[in-house]
Amino acid sequence: MTKYFTSIFGLFILTIPVIGQQSKSDILEINRNQILVESVLTKEEQEALTPNEVFEMLRAGNERFVRSELTARDHSVQIRESVRAQYPKAIVLSCVDSRVPVEDVFDKGIGDIFVARVAGNFVNNDILGSMEFATKVAGAKLILVMGHENCGAIHAAIDDLKMGSITRMLKNIRPAVAMSTLTEGPRNSSNRLFVHEVSENNVRVALKKITKDSPIIKEMLDEGKIDIKGAVYDMDTGVVNFL
Repeated sequence: MTKYFTSIFGLFILTIPVIGQQSKSDILEINRNQILVESVLTKEEQEALTPNEVFEMLRAGNERFVRSELTARDHSVQIRESVRAQYPKAIVLSCVDSRVPVEDVFDKGIGDIFVARVAGNFVNNDILGSMEFATKVAGAKLILVMGHENCGAIHAAIDDLKMGSITRMLKNIRPAVAMSTLTEGPRNSSNRLFVHEVSENNVRVALKKITKDSPIIKEMLDEGKIDIKGAVYDMDTGVVNFL
């Protein structure tokens, strides 16, 4: 019979086999017991949330991400729970950059958030339509536009890259380049402070465009049904800095 010595340090439990060997079923049972089954949000639970509560959830989730304390989830359970309907808390517009794993950055699981992604996290009609669906139709309470440091699309827009369809895409980012006038030094991608200023302004341009071009979202915002926030993800630290 296998015996265990168990020591408790804070919230961490260390289990050490003393005699014999653990069977595969024992190991699977131990691993499964360490998984937290977080229920997928119901319609009633979503409706009860305020935009500020959702914002604080994202902020707290990012703090856990930075501390490497992501919530363990039983995804197989969440998949089954979310088959028939979805009631996410928020929609996040992010860049396509593979180094920005949005759900992980906010410690969220299946059914928690909508994620729209496009290089340079700019807003166009397709993105606006997705945001209107997420909020007006599906009930999300928060729109978050999140840029990030060291963004390749920002670099390309600053340096006026010419390359196929990328050239047309970068027209969406160039207004942020033009309005960035506070940083001293060269106006190119080698100036990290200038790149940072453009990244923040690019988020601000997107925020203004959302309320300017979507009467649906503007009305929901004015009525307090939703909120709209901007942020920039720091790739050096994992911290989301809200504007």
